[in-house]
Amino acid sequence: MIKLLSILWNSFRMALQELRVNKLSTFLSLFGITIGIFCIIGVLATVDSLERKVQTDIKSLGNNTIYIDKWNYGGGPDYPWWKYLKRPAMKYEELRFVKTKSQLAAFAAFFVSNNVSLSYEDNILSGVGLYGITNEFNSIQTIEIQEGRYLNESDFVRGVPVGVIGNKVAEELFGNAEKAVNKEVSYSGRKVYVVGVIKKQGQSFVGGYDYDQSVLVPYRYFASIYNPDNSNPYIMVQGKQGIASSALQDELNGVMRQIRKLSPQQEDNFSCNDVAMFSEQVKGFFGQVSTGGWFIAGLSLLVGAFGVANIMFVTVRERTSQIGLKKAIGAKRRTILTEFLLESAFLCIIGGLVGLGLVWILSLVLSSVLPFPIFIAPNIVALALSICIVLGILAGIIPASIAAKMDPVVAIRTK
Repeated sequence: MIKLLSILWNSFRMALQELRVNKLSTFLSLFGITIGIFCIIGVLATVDSLERKVQTDIKSLGNNTIYIDKWNYGGGPDYPWWKYLKRPAMKYEELRFVKTKSQLAAFAAFFVSNNVSLSYEDNILSGVGLYGITNEFNSIQTIEIQEGRYLNESDFVRGVPVGVIGNKVAEELFGNAEKAVNKEVSYSGRKVYVVGVIKKQGQSFVGGYDYDQSVLVPYRYFASIYNPDNSNPYIMVQGKQGIASSALQDELNGVMRQIRKLSPQQEDNFSCNDVAMFSEQVKGFFGQVSTGGWFIAGLSLLVGAFGVANIMFVTVRERTSQIGLKKAIGAKRRTILTEFLLESAFLCIIGGLVGLGLVWILSLVLSSVLPFPIFIAPNIVALALSICIVLGILAGIIPASIAAKMDPVVAIRTK
């Protein structure tokens, strides 16, 4: 153990000495390693952080949830929007049938929306989403309340003009969330009594609805003002624990065909959209981005590996007499081999640590600019160090082998 620690310390000391003696040449050789690690870790950290954000936004749409809508959420260049436009809108009555007939559904909610301009005294905020929801909505999409309370069962049954407003609405109209509760906001000559404020959620990367700039009201109240058929209605259904979303989707497809009395020859005039589909698409996209980052970084690492190999060849030539002396006093081949491989690995680690430092600085800058934090996961750091060690061993294997095989007599006589 003591011998191994001695070899490690000597190798590390030699690597630092190499940096001090040949600063410029060593720096230029390690620059490729630094850039390579910077590219790999920079891309992986950014992609990983962005994917975490997007996946979190997707989960906010509802875990194991199917959206029943007249629109298909697949998209694409050949999207037949004209066909979906002609489909009948979802009906509130269909929600009751879905809840009655579905055996796999745990929760189901109806959702409608409209854009309004809200006002309080002299403050006006336009482009606010007025969302009409039913009582199980919060069981599918968890809405965290910062101030006040959420809508209760009585509000839904009676359809009273009460609402929960988004964080941005509260700040724009009242200055802060605390002042908004128990106040009345106006729109189109009507008033809504504010009973709660939603905790700030931030910008979503997957579309959907902006709850920071919204008002959640009971569906019955919404339907008394607007025509639900013209308010983008859809039904969201969450499956029971342990039920696969694909099984829930198949069941709901059959339930909806039964509700709408479609014959086997007739096409569906609705779409059961699986939220899990978005998650798989995101994984595939970010996988391609990561592959591109690996390709770019691989070129830099290859250049860096040749630079480190060149340093080790020069080092072996400069220390030929020292190698001969070590072997003459009993140093074994594997000891010489290990020392040079470790020195090569330490050089790559030093270049990699510089690259990690640059990524850390970049993450601080980007986190202050982007709408999501850049997080360098421990497994990414471990990957970077592993790459440095492997690259150092590969770059130093030939020079180290040459050093280990030297004849001690010939090596001592070399100047």
